[in-house]
Amino acid sequence: MSDPMRPPASQPRPHPAAPRSEPSRSRAALRTAVVWDVLQDALDRRVKATGRQTLDVLDTGGGSGNFAVPVAGLGHRVTVVDPSPNALFALERRAAEAAVADRVRGVQGDARGLFEVVERGGYDAVLCHGVLEYVDDPAEGVRNAVAALRSDGVLSLLAAGLGGAVLARALAGHFTEARQALDDPDGRWGTGDPVPRRFTAEQLTGLVEAAGLRVGSVHGVRVFADLVPGGLVDTQPGAMDALLELEAAAAELAAFHSVATQLHVLGETREADGA
Repeated sequence: MSDPMRPPASQPRPHPAAPRSEPSRSRAALRTAVVWDVLQDALDRRVKATGRQTLDVLDTGGGSGNFAVPVAGLGHRVTVVDPSPNALFALERRAAEAAVADRVRGVQGDARGLFEVVERGGYDAVLCHGVLEYVDDPAEGVRNAVAALRSDGVLSLLAAGLGGAVLARALAGHFTEARQALDDPDGRWGTGDPVPRRFTAEQLTGLVEAAGLRVGSVHGVRVFADLVPGGLVDTQPGAMDALLELEAAAAELAAFHSVATQLHVLGETREADGA
């Protein structure tokens, strides 16, 4: 999905958590810059296609608003569904500090009972970030997210990648755990693994297509960020910017999807794609 207005990979769009004017970028920006770039482009296209400057966005499992608050900062209305009251309280405070409280609404709920708290077919975009790893039925989670979309909506899906976990355990010298993650149906390296489930790019795109959407793009997230020692990045001038640019350049290359810590899939309806 190319966009003539999108900056080249070597010039990643600034993440709201770390503006380009800052001398250095935070680790948080390094972890989310690729996803933010893709998401903001998708929202920009929806604004242009619909002729509406304000979109309705649903963030399932949005927690304290890492994405919801910046999206609201673009002028959109965001509903965050999360099971944690503490996270929703933090969301409220964060939205107030960013002066977007009037555009952010938090409701307690989860992906399985999504339509007990939000309406079907009411959103231009749905964010499903870090949710599929924890739900009992990932396919149901994706179907619910898609059912919340309007007929011309887009889905932003972010989940833990299998290959990144295997590579990380191997590089740490935990070869048995790396092999176990590789062989385990859920991609877990052992009983102490805090992540209940991981995915390959093929599994995620299969879930999106089975739910009736067209896969617009697939990106690897945190391909290098979790492998590079923090001290190396923090002590070398310009290293953070250079690493961000490297992440952006590698994100779209399928060769790196198999080693990414996370995978991002953008799903689009036929109407959203103009087909």
